Formats: sequence, C-alpha cells, structure tokens
Amino acid sequence: MSTRPRPLSPHLTIYRWPITMILSIMHRGTGLVLTSGLMIFAFWLGSIALGESYYSKFLFLSTTWIGSFFLFSLSFAFFLHFSNGIRHLYWDTGRGFNKDNVELSARLVIISTFIFTTIFWWWI
Repeated sequence: MSTRPRPLSPHLTIYRWPITMILSIMHRGTGLVLTSGLMIFAFWLGSIALGESYYSKFLFLSTTWIGSFFLFSLSFAFFLHFSNGIRHLYWDTGRGFNKDNVELSARLVIISTFIFTTIFWWWI
C-alpha cells in the first residue's frame, strides 16, 4: 500500500463542479438576495408614505455607487432566478433531462440572464 496521504473523494482539488450544480446553488442564493430586495422595496414604499423628505433621502442612498451596485445586483439576481425558474418549469413537463439538453439549458439560462440584465439597464 502507498504511504502517501490521499484526499477523500470527491475533494475540491480534484472535483470539477458541473454547471448544473453551480446554477442550483446560485438559484438558492438569488432567492436570498431577492428576499433582501423585498425589504428594500418595503423601505421604498415606507419612504413614499412618510413624505418627501424621507423619499429624497431614499433616492440619495439608492443613487450612490453602493446603492446602484445593489440595485444592479438585485436585477441580475431577479433575471437569473426568473430564467432558472423557467428552466425548472420546462423540466416539470418531463422533458430536457438528458445530459446535452441539461447543459444547453444551463448555458441558455446564463446567456439570457446577461441579455435581460443588459436590456433592463440600457432602457432605464
């Protein structure tokens, strides 16, 4: 027997994460980001209800670079979650489960997320 210590399989150094696993983790993560986005939406509605001074403070915070980055990230998370949700609805029909279709649909989710986010921010 070899006396060389061997990593437990699958180990992070030898295991390549498939794109479907990455999208599954990102789908859960975007759900958490969208939940925080609902809290920001509630603060926005509250600032409108409290009056013009609160609303102007909210607008100032949302137009800083941190606020803009958060809003961009929120829209990216929305479109990723949306595209992956459509992919899951397609899977619910019982189609698209062979390896080639799974890889293709995963790549389409990523491409459509970037396209939708770009179009959304281009039109704003």
